[in-house]
Amino acid sequence: MHASWEILKVLSDPTRVRLLALLLNEELSVAELQEILGMAQSRISSQLALLRQAGLVTDRRDGRKAFYSMPALLDANQRLLIGTACASVAELPEPAEDRANLERILARRRQQSESYFNLIAGKLGRNYCPGRSWEAIGHLALRLTPAITIADLGAGEGLVSQLLARRAAHVWCIDNSPRMVEVGTELAVKNGLTNLAYKLGDIESVPLADGSVDLAILSQALHHAQHPQKAIDEAHRILRPGGQVLILDLKSHTFEKARDLYADIWLGFKESSLHGFLKKAGFESVEVTTVAREPAEPHFETLLASGKR
Repeated sequence: MHASWEILKVLSDPTRVRLLALLLNEELSVAELQEILGMAQSRISSQLALLRQAGLVTDRRDGRKAFYSMPALLDANQRLLIGTACASVAELPEPAEDRANLERILARRRQQSESYFNLIAGKLGRNYCPGRSWEAIGHLALRLTPAITIADLGAGEGLVSQLLARRAAHVWCIDNSPRMVEVGTELAVKNGLTNLAYKLGDIESVPLADGSVDLAILSQALHHAQHPQKAIDEAHRILRPGGQVLILDLKSHTFEKARDLYADIWLGFKESSLHGFLKKAGFESVEVTTVAREPAEPHFETLLASGKR
């Protein structure tokens, strides 16, 4: 049978078309494809095996990773046929989301590469430097806080808010624990922070008016929410036009004991999931980045997500 007929048979499956659209211009690992498509590894691997059997993708091993790409010597007419099929569905929701997820993967690659070469170029961290610590840098950055209204959602005692209030116009701390609100209020009084106020409330039903704050923060609070989407929807509701949301939370992990040890409801979130929550809530200029990894097991990683209303 003519090869083009075989390609048409392959293109009859939406998942295979989505895979080919991603691999037209980029070499990607199975793990990256899994993150982009939000599918199980077994499903992706089985579809890649069919594409490889048809001669439409090739793979290479790099340590434990397998990378897939389009064959460099693929017939021009066959490549045109594949490109046309991919272009015909490019504006559908799934392929459009795939492209957005791909861009985040590529941006993360660039960032990792840049960080590594910056590190070795300056030999950063080789020698001890007195006074250089993340704690000190954090205090410096907090001094840059403008005179805006801030909502710290799921604030706990409000450690971050206690620092932000030294520069912000007003800071609201929202928490559903009466004891946390009591302790936080006592700390605010003790530190003379008259612009820092605590309110008892749930992050999925924030006791603040629509469009009343300039910055909403969810710092390690979202994985305690019953419905993370509702919490992010609430952050969007209370923000003024042009306001920003900042989310610090755990990256998806498998440490099940966290449910009992820390009362976690969610075992972190995938980058693509956080991105989806923010976009669905109506945020623009959404960014999600891994910003930290703990050296000790279970090696928790932290995501920083942001978006503008």
